[in-house]
Amino acid sequence: MPDNTKDTLDQVYSLIANEEDARACTDIPDEACREVPRNFFLIMGSNVLTKLGDLLVSPKTVLAWLLSAVGAPALVAWLVPIRESGSMIPQMVIGAWVRRKPVRKWFWTLGSFGQAASVGGMAASIWFLDGYAAGYGVIIALVLFSLARGFCSVSMKDVQGKCIPKKRRGRLSGLASTIGGTATVILTLLLFWNRGDPGLLFYTLLLLLAAGLWVIAGLLFASVDEYEGETGGGGSALKQAVQSLSLLRDDPPFRHFVITRALLLCSALAAPYFVVLAQGANDSGMLLGVFLLASSLASSVSASVWGWMADDSSRKVMIRGALIASAACLTVGLVAWQFGSSAWVGWFYPAGFFVLSIAHAGVRLGRKTYLVDMAGGNKRTDYTSVSNTVIGVLLLVTGGLTALVSMISEVAVILMLGLMGLAGAISAVGLADVTND
Repeated sequence: MPDNTKDTLDQVYSLIANEEDARACTDIPDEACREVPRNFFLIMGSNVLTKLGDLLVSPKTVLAWLLSAVGAPALVAWLVPIRESGSMIPQMVIGAWVRRKPVRKWFWTLGSFGQAASVGGMAASIWFLDGYAAGYGVIIALVLFSLARGFCSVSMKDVQGKCIPKKRRGRLSGLASTIGGTATVILTLLLFWNRGDPGLLFYTLLLLLAAGLWVIAGLLFASVDEYEGETGGGGSALKQAVQSLSLLRDDPPFRHFVITRALLLCSALAAPYFVVLAQGANDSGMLLGVFLLASSLASSVSASVWGWMADDSSRKVMIRGALIASAACLTVGLVAWQFGSSAWVGWFYPAGFFVLSIAHAGVRLGRKTYLVDMAGGNKRTDYTSVSNTVIGVLLLVTGGLTALVSMISEVAVILMLGLMGLAGAISAVGLADVTND
């Protein structure tokens, strides 16, 4: 890299890090410390592109609306559980494999390319198939998308922990979410401004655009200067994965974190039901753009704030995010229960979705930062893979439970998840504060 470019990166990083010495590090080796500014922006750029892609193919908004548009609305209930659990359940095996490699950025690059191919498969499904055939094609592609995402999830936390020092990881994630959210706001306005119900070609091009973003993100991440780290021993990946489950028994702080994280699933599971309620009250195609805009704005206005707060205390961020999510669910649920037949209420749901999205950004960023900070070396990889696998299983169980409750009403589901978020906030209060350890 030319010296003038490197100096510019150092200066910008110094402003972001708010320190005189942009390379001040506390928990990573000196050789890695020298590359922090460059790696910070490469990782942030990759995250920005994938977050933009995530918003363009969000199961909570775009895919939920898309399945209804192609005539497969009954499959909407499974979008979030499959999208999340498919990337989490195999992670103990993936983690055991990843830990053997001293350089792990290539797993993230591979996962990013895999997600691009899967989103391309979604585009092909809705273009060449109809009805439930198109819907099942999207679901199958979503399963493959989630599996590829598992490689990114395990390797990202490990690479970030090796390349970015403590008290800078939260703001990296926060800035990436803010920039990605802002870009999505602009893109949403360009795509949906003065537009009626989007047609099939529009959805197809939207998915192909997202696929291209993952390809570029993978190329950027491949340029990260990652130094070799710890590696695990021999044995099969499956055997090591089973052995890793003992962490739940032998590590009380980690077990407490997993329980808390399970309760905080409410912020992710509730969102599609806000969309379903809105569709029932007002089937205007413009509402998709409004929901996407609400999600984008929530990321752009809140993520950096959450990121800086997480560098101070990721535990407090989880508590605050959980309380806001609980309040949003309980408020929307009660309003829908009392005023569900009113004409104005269809436009109230995007406002509730906006607040819930802000809360989810905090919950997600807080628990990611907490997990990275609470462990180092291979333990970080084990914590990530075990917690994600357990949460993936619980997501399917909770998804099945919410599907049963939704047979009563969507309002009952939202109220149940609101109480679940309140329990998560109470559980997070008892976690240790690991940020300053």
